[in-house]
Amino acid sequence: MLNWDDPLTPPAPTTRPTQQPENAPLPPEAAVIPDAPTPPVTDMKPVNPDDKRVINGLTDINQLAPFKYPWAWDYFLNANKNHWTPLDINMAQDVHDYHHHLTLEERHVYENVLSYLTTSDILAMRNIGLAVMEKMSAPELQIYQARQVYEESLHTWTYQHCIETIGLDQGEIYNRYRVVPEINTKIQITNRRLSSILRADIDLTDRDELNNFVMAYIFFAAIFEGCWFYNGFSPIFALQRRGLMKGTAEQLQYIMRDEVLHASFGIRVVKQIIREENIELDPKAIRHMWDESEAAETGYAGYILRDPILGYSKEDHLEQFRYIANRRATQLGLEEPFPGAKNALPWLDEQANLRKEKNFFETRVTEYQTGGALSWD
Repeated sequence: MLNWDDPLTPPAPTTRPTQQPENAPLPPEAAVIPDAPTPPVTDMKPVNPDDKRVINGLTDINQLAPFKYPWAWDYFLNANKNHWTPLDINMAQDVHDYHHHLTLEERHVYENVLSYLTTSDILAMRNIGLAVMEKMSAPELQIYQARQVYEESLHTWTYQHCIETIGLDQGEIYNRYRVVPEINTKIQITNRRLSSILRADIDLTDRDELNNFVMAYIFFAAIFEGCWFYNGFSPIFALQRRGLMKGTAEQLQYIMRDEVLHASFGIRVVKQIIREENIELDPKAIRHMWDESEAAETGYAGYILRDPILGYSKEDHLEQFRYIANRRATQLGLEEPFPGAKNALPWLDEQANLRKEKNFFETRVTEYQTGGALSWD
């Protein structure tokens, strides 16, 4: 029988119980326990989906359907078409590329992108799993977010797999966010947003608390995952476009597809909260959020790309950040924060639409999506 305390331990062989005499007294654990008092009956009316709300709802959180937010269930079904692990991708060429083909500047870029991402995906996991999901009062929202927590864990495994496979110093790579100011700044901004909503005493019926929660949700969906992650993979994709570090880049393509859904879902949820709770966003707070994120990205780009690499520069990186920020603002129904920003990396969107033939001898013969075409609404 499976050991529930330690399920990885092989089950112990079963032994035949010793037969007890018919009149033997029962052991203490077999004593009859008096019936517990029946809990009081609460409101037993059927759930009306029109009564559901994203937050502060009073309907039964345990009843999935009827849906009020069928689009959230569609996100969950769509996410479950994405099945992969880092072990599916052949990294042999990456090991050779890193040690024999990358320049010192390219190694610097590769290592520091991984240093930032390893910590960031854990923050994304904690935000959804600990700060956001438990505040949702419609189960169809929570179910997709539970899948999102798994995906953030999978992404963290992916970065760890790359670090281990290449043979990088784990202590040094993981600690860079603590000792490199340009990486630390982005992490601290994120930590501040997370800490402001990761509190047991938070009361979302309080308008100030509610507005802060919405701002944190906007930050994580539109900036952290929608801009910093989306744009953050591009230096590795620039190497891939030159035939370098293709295994790592393929894994980041898979991650990018997940992150596109995460950002899209988060933006849709926060817009629903704004409608249901009649929230008016503070334009100054929104402007500060964009400006702070741009300043942090400017410092980060200046550090990882202090020397440009072939086909990619800090100017490209920053212009693309501003372009993507405008896109996220438009999705939120807000004014573009950086009018006139150009699409500096027109090939970046293609990375989320992985369609290619696979060489049987180079990688596992599988397709990232299953169950039909994915929808990116």
